[in-house]
Amino acid sequence: MEMFNDNVAQQLRTFARHCINNPSLLHDPKLSFIKDLIEHYGGKIPEAKTNDSSDAKTEFESKPAEPQPEPEPTSEESEESDLELDMTGVIEPDEDAPQKMGNLTLEPTEEEIAESQAKRSEAVSAFVEKDYEKAIQLYTEAIVLNPQAALLYAKRSQVFLLLNKPNACIRDCNRAIELNPDSAAAHKFRGRAYHLLGKFEEAANDLRLACKLDFDEQADEWLRETTPNARKIEEHKRKKERKAQEKLERERQERLRRAREAAKAREENTRTSQTEAGNTSPGAGDFYQFLKDPDVLQAFEDPEVAEAFKEISTNPSNVLKYQNNPKIMGLINKMASKFGGAGGMPGAAGMNFPGGMPGFPGAGAGRFNPPKPPHDDVGLD
Repeated sequence: MEMFNDNVAQQLRTFARHCINNPSLLHDPKLSFIKDLIEHYGGKIPEAKTNDSSDAKTEFESKPAEPQPEPEPTSEESEESDLELDMTGVIEPDEDAPQKMGNLTLEPTEEEIAESQAKRSEAVSAFVEKDYEKAIQLYTEAIVLNPQAALLYAKRSQVFLLLNKPNACIRDCNRAIELNPDSAAAHKFRGRAYHLLGKFEEAANDLRLACKLDFDEQADEWLRETTPNARKIEEHKRKKERKAQEKLERERQERLRRAREAAKAREENTRTSQTEAGNTSPGAGDFYQFLKDPDVLQAFEDPEVAEAFKEISTNPSNVLKYQNNPKIMGLINKMASKFGGAGGMPGAAGMNFPGGMPGFPGAGAGRFNPPKPPHDDVGLD
């Protein structure tokens, strides 16, 4: 016997959750009967908090309840409770053992098929006489003889439905649909069984399909009965999904904002450190960035390149020694194209290039022109 409906159960569930979060509610004299019930079964209710406790204790005890910015679960629960459905006609599920099913691997003989049809005729007669238990027995015998007949399962499901056994009905309909997916009767009876269990979405889906496969006035009437609840649930789910998507989008925007702020802070720190490290020459920050280039780093690992640049830094005219060395000149030309347009390549550690390196053209050229050697015969005929 049902003590109270789902709405009352939901309210009690919400109240129980509030009591878990704040046990002091149970010390209310009006709720003494709940306290007595808990203690009767061996439960223990925490003592009520006193106001004269120490500051440290108060602070410690108040912290667990601090996660206040978590109203989302409660709001979700409140939305569930706001979903008012018409539960008229919903019954308790049947818990009987599964009914006997036929063995689908067996191929019935012609004699077995004929005997199954005879059993079916007897079952129909028992059904007309409203002897439903006998009808189920005869349909079961027919099913055992011919387990491949989808109609037998659909017929037996109808009897289970009349006996208010929706779970048994659904099992038979599942088998009938497995054998014949276009069985309108199986979809019709399964849809009604789902309605009796309060599964309104599933009920509406089955009844719509039943009417589509083979329109039936009773199926249409059942569909109109279950549609209002099904639409409420569908709309509720869409709203819930929309809110979840909005929450994900807010979280994504927040992550992007934090990432931008972190990138901006890193950029400012880098700019500050470059200014402090290379205050003496314009473009020094760019030069340090240039030195981080993987190709440049790899080139300077070459002992020949390192030695060459050491010589050039000591005396820039030593570059003439390497003008036929493609490895050294390639790196020099890369540096020239990078810094030529900014007044020359800035001085770097160990490389005395103050304000520019002889022979580096402007940015428009991008190729290295070695300095011409001095002529001893300048001014002579």
